[in-house]
Amino acid sequence: RSKIQSVAGMTKEKTQWKELLEALSVLQWVLTFLFLGLSCIILLVCLMFTSLWPLSTLCFVWLVIDWQTPERGKENDSIQSSMTVYGFHFKKLKTADLSPNKNYIFGCHPHGIMSAGAFSCFSTESCGFSEIFPGIRSCLAILAGLFRIPLFREYIMSAGLYPVSKASLVHLLSKSGKGNAVVIVIGGAAESLSSSPGMNTVVIKQRKGFVKVALEFGADLVPVYSFGENELFQQVIFSEGSLGRKLQDLFKKVMGFAPCLFVGERFALLPYRKPVTTVVGHPIPVPKRLMPTEEEVDHYHRLYMEALTKLFHEHKVSCGLSESHKLQLI
Repeated sequence: RSKIQSVAGMTKEKTQWKELLEALSVLQWVLTFLFLGLSCIILLVCLMFTSLWPLSTLCFVWLVIDWQTPERGKENDSIQSSMTVYGFHFKKLKTADLSPNKNYIFGCHPHGIMSAGAFSCFSTESCGFSEIFPGIRSCLAILAGLFRIPLFREYIMSAGLYPVSKASLVHLLSKSGKGNAVVIVIGGAAESLSSSPGMNTVVIKQRKGFVKVALEFGADLVPVYSFGENELFQQVIFSEGSLGRKLQDLFKKVMGFAPCLFVGERFALLPYRKPVTTVVGHPIPVPKRLMPTEEEVDHYHRLYMEALTKLFHEHKVSCGLSESHKLQLI
């Protein structure tokens, strides 16, 4: 009996340590998302007024010299690690095979507060992307302005991230061979403002640039939906026309991202322990058109929205939503 009690005590202690390490790892990820870029800017500016000013100068000089590198990417497999952490987990479901002889544009929805589903599934190997889609290389494209922050840009480049810019997309879809899946969180900052538990709002109706790029390079479109993304944090949602929403929209227009007021489960920052299931839909065949017409862009944009809606309704119940949940496209 004493041996059993000893083993039980050791198991409990290991579980507690495991939970602590998981909580710390997620806290690090959240703090990095929220504050690392700003911290890098503040650090370099402060160093300019000290005897260490040459360090800041060298960082800014390197930024100018190395300006084009983010568009070409910087692969590093050291960060391709598991993200089954803090009592919640990420998983990916595929609905069709993808040919490694094609290039793809994945439209990922919804943005959520931090795009946890997109990052974990397409910028790490936590969901086993390379095993599920052999021969396909996922490339997550994020806000281009983040790659203009010295030091921070090196950090996000080491994670294999790309700027969501035309130059970056051209490189990935025309100069990197075949088997590339460029992942774009289509709704961006505007969609993050609609992120809250129980809401399934997708900003897509006026977002047609990704469809035009797909036509220019003949890249098939693939709708992706992360069920549970909006359940990770509670957000204060300001109504349209309110002062709070106007300030958010102004900040988004100036800075390119929206300041969301949100809280999590512990320390107000850790996400709620909810599973996130990212479902990758069927590819939509797209022909190559060097100069696509507006009618062609509208046609494939409509096909994409229909495929996204179908994907949502086919998998919502199995992914934890009720039959009554609807997908709102705005």
